[in-house]
Amino acid sequence: MILKRFFQSSTLPVRPLYEAIVAAARRPLAYAEWGVPDTLDGRFDMIALHMFLVLDRLKGEDRAFRQELVDEFFRDMDRSLRELGVGDLSVGKKVRKMAEAFYGRLAAYDKALAGSAAELEESLSRNVYPDGAPPSGLAALAAHVRKTRESLAAKAAADIMSARAVFEEGV
Repeated sequence: MILKRFFQSSTLPVRPLYEAIVAAARRPLAYAEWGVPDTLDGRFDMIALHMFLVLDRLKGEDRAFRQELVDEFFRDMDRSLRELGVGDLSVGKKVRKMAEAFYGRLAAYDKALAGSAAELEESLSRNVYPDGAPPSGLAALAAHVRKTRESLAAKAAADIMSARAVFEEGV
């Protein structure tokens, strides 16, 4: 039953929103100026961070849509692993580890944003910069998270769900 849901294509229009999330996560600024590692893990962390911001904004909205967005994320991770040549027997294990990391990050960011600025920076440092963050990069990424969260809070949920101007340039 779970596998069927994982492999069937989306019936909800989440793909444009997911593509907007990935585009925001892949902006060169994060890697070139903020020091986010330009690696598979770094890119995963940035997608997870932007997924968190959207899911956080859509709390209390269409639950099926939110779940389908998460499912789209994991379908993309599965596809990406296969394109990288990961064998069929290993893909499931790797996706399971990604899921654990993703849900751990969601909980950490949620807790950090309810706390102080220092808590957010500590959470980002631990998750996005496991080998140590450049101080200016960490502060800039934390500012980006707060600014993006404020920007998303000002948008109508329907506009976000339909991927109309989800992430502003420079935010």
